[in-house]
Amino acid sequence: MPLSIIHFPHPTLRHVSRPIVRVDAKLKSMAEEMLELMYEFDGVGLAANQVDLPLRMFVCNPTGKRDEGEPWIVLNPEIDRPKGNDTAQEGCLSVPGIYGQVKRPKSVRLRGFDLQGNDINQVLDGFIARVVQHEVDHLDGIMFFDRMGEEGLRDLEGHLDEFQTDYASKQGTGSIADEATLAKQRAEWETMYTGGTTTHG
Repeated sequence: MPLSIIHFPHPTLRHVSRPIVRVDAKLKSMAEEMLELMYEFDGVGLAANQVDLPLRMFVCNPTGKRDEGEPWIVLNPEIDRPKGNDTAQEGCLSVPGIYGQVKRPKSVRLRGFDLQGNDINQVLDGFIARVVQHEVDHLDGIMFFDRMGEEGLRDLEGHLDEFQTDYASKQGTGSIADEATLAKQRAEWETMYTGGTTTHG
């Protein structure tokens, strides 16, 4: 099955991703497919759980363009050493059409691995730092609007309700699987790539 971007409130978006312990040709192919989806929908980053994979991996390219900049594929990312702060508008491919002001550290250190197992250890600032923080949040089950102030969030409530209604409708017609089936699928991916299963859903 080809990968596709899932929309809020799909439960995989709230699932905390486990570290990847195995890299194979299929995982590499899925990472490339994630990059293609990101470009297709004019994104600058995409986390694995946004394509219903409960794996600790994200892709990004701050230019958002296939033929520009340098695409990154990062496994098991961790961020630390936050410095400064900055507020800017963010959106998300899992809630298309919704935007809000989010305050984040201006600079962070990113650690992780690429698909070849090489260490990544870089201090990032500005836009790329924001992109990476947004994607790592996804892998921790956090959406950008969770970090917004009450006033900004109130402006989005009606739009988020529409996503909730649409999701319930799709589950009702069977175009999205029920919660138990989705949990089982996540557990199968975790067994395959993270060396275990989790009980939280």
